[in-house]
Amino acid sequence: MKVTEIETFAVDGNWRELVFVKITTDEGITGVGECTLETRRHAVEAAIQDMQRYVLGQDPFQIEKIWNTMYRDGYWGTGPIAMTAISAIDQALWDIVGKKLKTPVYQLLGGKMREKLKVYANGWYFGLTTVEQHVEKVGQLVEKGFRAFKWDPFRISGREISREDFDYAIECVAKIREKVGPSVELLIEGHGRFNTRNAVRISRALEPYDPFFFEEPLPPDNFDALKRVADQVNIPLAAGERIYSYYHYRDFLSKQAVHIIQPDLSHCGGITALKKIAAMAETWYVGVCPHNASSPVHTVATAHVDLNMVNFVMQEIFPLDHEKCPWIKDIVDHPPVPKDGYIQLSNRPGLGIELNEDVIKKHPPKDRPVYSLYSKDSFLLTGVGETHDSSEQF
Repeated sequence: MKVTEIETFAVDGNWRELVFVKITTDEGITGVGECTLETRRHAVEAAIQDMQRYVLGQDPFQIEKIWNTMYRDGYWGTGPIAMTAISAIDQALWDIVGKKLKTPVYQLLGGKMREKLKVYANGWYFGLTTVEQHVEKVGQLVEKGFRAFKWDPFRISGREISREDFDYAIECVAKIREKVGPSVELLIEGHGRFNTRNAVRISRALEPYDPFFFEEPLPPDNFDALKRVADQVNIPLAAGERIYSYYHYRDFLSKQAVHIIQPDLSHCGGITALKKIAAMAETWYVGVCPHNASSPVHTVATAHVDLNMVNFVMQEIFPLDHEKCPWIKDIVDHPPVPKDGYIQLSNRPGLGIELNEDVIKKHPPKDRPVYSLYSKDSFLLTGVGETHDSSEQF
């Protein structure tokens, strides 16, 4: 069996452009993968085009060989664009192998450690501007069965945080803890934007509300600085979605700065790399909550690794995407459906999904302004996909 064609498809994902890869073989077996990188669709599609020279004509069973050829011969292979392209191709190759062997990918990885996967809800806080709105929305999700939530309560803060934003964030966490009780997990998102002083200050203020973790309190560029924060606080820290190579993960884990790592399967090198990263983390007794801000394709591909992963903790999903963009759930034929805070995979071969190309064609990507976490026009504050002036809200 040989690879004969690689295609890309782009879809309107509201606040980002969803991008997919389909690889076809001379036996008619196809595989799918995701390479969503928010607004960088054209760059990723160009990278996929470039990677074709390493994949066309190859045996899709030779996943390690193809992966290492793309990584090595691509030369500039450790940045987000190239690694996102490699990740999508890798997912599609695993899908093809599973379909050819008529077995799910998780079986190829060594079988299941668990039958179902705990998930946490992200994205539910977009457009909310008061503590009361946050409390109301999280209550709605509790009623739907979710038992873990992640959100960014820090509004437009950057390296420094104003007294107003600091007080708002801590009140928001306190009120939501009061609403959901002690048995629900609260995950606090920092989006990598504070300095060490404020990261410590915020972490200590969050401690009474028992957060499951504080994610990316610092930018992702300085592992030593994150270690300095970790040494001064008593709540778990999490990070890693913007580490694009398992070689870099080696250095990151050696700092012992976090309790949870968050590799993103669509950016870190796909199924092949995520399994290796998780195995490295296991030797440091570090848990894994894979990052996922993309479509059901990404969710399913990651879930196959999660099922096999010894140190899996929780899987991130964006449950309200399907309310704002109902076509997202129809991009694949068998999307995972959360039930009582968990998802399960079927025993269908490969990844167990196919792209619905008719749905994809009906929802082409739209040009959107690049959002900013630090602007009053931020998507976090004004609502997903909206660009109106929100200054009147402050």
